[in-house]
Amino acid sequence: MLVRDIMTKDVVTVPPSVSVADAQKIMRERNFRRLPVVDVNKLVGIVTEDRLGRVSPRTTSPFLWQIAYLVSHTTVGEVMSKKVVTVKPEATVEQAVALAQSRKVGSLVVVEGGKVVGIVTTNDFFYSVVNPILGLGESGVRIIVPEGGGGQSAERIIACINKLGVGIRILWTIASSVANKKDIVIQLDTEDATIVIKELQNLGFSASIRPS
Repeated sequence: MLVRDIMTKDVVTVPPSVSVADAQKIMRERNFRRLPVVDVNKLVGIVTEDRLGRVSPRTTSPFLWQIAYLVSHTTVGEVMSKKVVTVKPEATVEQAVALAQSRKVGSLVVVEGGKVVGIVTTNDFFYSVVNPILGLGESGVRIIVPEGGGGQSAERIIACINKLGVGIRILWTIASSVANKKDIVIQLDTEDATIVIKELQNLGFSASIRPS
């Protein structure tokens, strides 16, 4: 899967001359937490909800009119971060996640040919990639077989389930509590895993239901 497959394409951008107050209004109305800043079709920065909030001190002092003046007359260009982490649309999701983690950012601006063509956020990675991989929201029941993630063990487990005629929706392995071992987690296409667990236990595996 590529970044272009999960990115938001209709990106709302603002020029550096827009006021902090107007940028905050756009964020509230569109339910955004960040806005790329573009000057003459060139990405020059990014502003976030938190960064704009620093221009608006949380205070109940009698000088609120001064704060309002500050917010209205301070431009996005004065407070934006100029160090924008970008990614190309043809980058893989794995590359994008690694980049976001290494730079400790919650979003990546997608740039192609020098122009902003999209934006991808942590939520996009979760909803479009992580959730489907883990089967979140899928029907069926999930089981875990400790130390069953090795090649031969996994083969026996899958063969057992297939023999029972139970469908496998999703499976993945995770680190086991035993060194150098992997547990296998399987989302079954059934609401009752009793017979599957029993048969796996007969084969010597310690299978159990894993809460979704």
